[in-house]
Amino acid sequence: MRHGQFSNSLLGRACRRLLVFCALALLPFNALGDAWLIEVEGAIGPATADHMIRGLAEAQAASAELVILRIDTPGGLDTAMRDMIKALLASPMPVIAYVAPSGARAASAGTYLLYASHLAAMAPGTNLGAATPVQIGKPGLPRLPADESNGEESAPQPATPMEHKIVNDAVAYIQSLAQLRGRNAEWAEQAVREGSSLSAEDALREGVIEIIAPSIADLLQQADGLELQVGEISQTLATRELAIHSHQVDWRSEFLAVITDPNVAYILMLVGIYGLLIEFYNPGIGLPGVMGAISLLLALYAFQALPISYAGLGLILLGVALMTAEAFAPSFGILGLGGIVAFVVGSIMLMDTQLPAYQIALPMILGLAVVSAGILVFALGMIIRARRAEVVTGLDHLYGAPAEVELVEHGNAWVRLDGELWAVRCADELVEHNRVTVESIDGLTLCVHKDNEE
Repeated sequence: MRHGQFSNSLLGRACRRLLVFCALALLPFNALGDAWLIEVEGAIGPATADHMIRGLAEAQAASAELVILRIDTPGGLDTAMRDMIKALLASPMPVIAYVAPSGARAASAGTYLLYASHLAAMAPGTNLGAATPVQIGKPGLPRLPADESNGEESAPQPATPMEHKIVNDAVAYIQSLAQLRGRNAEWAEQAVREGSSLSAEDALREGVIEIIAPSIADLLQQADGLELQVGEISQTLATRELAIHSHQVDWRSEFLAVITDPNVAYILMLVGIYGLLIEFYNPGIGLPGVMGAISLLLALYAFQALPISYAGLGLILLGVALMTAEAFAPSFGILGLGGIVAFVVGSIMLMDTQLPAYQIALPMILGLAVVSAGILVFALGMIIRARRAEVVTGLDHLYGAPAEVELVEHGNAWVRLDGELWAVRCADELVEHNRVTVESIDGLTLCVHKDNEE
């Protein structure tokens, strides 16, 4: 190759690289990244919060351009919701809350998430609202509507100072989010105090959301060019060419979702308690103790993430202790009956929330109570039968036992009982084959009386 050709070749490659670099520099930077899609489905709890928070962290580590939260939730736990909102507010990436698909809802805690996001969107046929804290909606006796003429029932009102505090705190929280994102703060207060709800079209008209989009592709088209305030930086979205990366639920979140289910945590606790009891009263088996310890630790981990009532937990432990005491120290059912009552009441009180998704199923409580009562009755029956059964061990079972003189030697008589020869002492003279009955035991000698030969 000649020198001129070599130089031209190097120059050509350098020019092509420069052109490519310039072309990339002229493209919107957002076109080079991805939009991460994180699902927020079902009741919001520790598993949902863990999934979303770790998804935001992974999206940030992957240099994602924005995150889309696809929401379909009836609400959830306040602690989990606040953890999620803290992560949203601290996100360096724009977060779009998108209530979808059609028929989905962002009720209760979902409304707070929508208000906390940088951009709020809904699909047609969805709704949001009903953000009243569940503590003031506790089940009670039916009441007549406040206005019988129009049949409208008034919204639940706080009845105690504590409920007033809870509602006022929730109002201040959602209003602060509305002011931060420039959304309708008045309707946010109505959603909390009166439990108001809005459809997607009404939410757009009221200034609660910014976009109605039937699909994610349409959402990205409409969001393109919008200017958002992310932290202290104003960003212009370039979402038209973004690819969608779906953040899947991993095994850790699935496992957390399983063990933090109140019914599963409740069963794990009982398995742990009964397993340890069996191991303590029958040491050396090993399996009940190991399984009980593992189950109890998992239950305790789940309980620290759930809103449990320690009074309910104490009643459950008291109930199990009383039923166990009845089995080992029978009191004619008094301890057992008290234990069953304490067990059932404590199980009903265990979850300190009125959210249906975080209540222990009543059929499960009653079923486990019946099983525990059945075990108690079975144990009592065995104990009563054992008390009434004849003594077959020790020396006590020899009292009143009949025997036959087997050997008389040098004036000493011997009888055979339980396969052994015993020396006997009798007021009458004994010969072989005489029938005798044991009256008492003196050391290794049986005191007997001679039976009537007839």
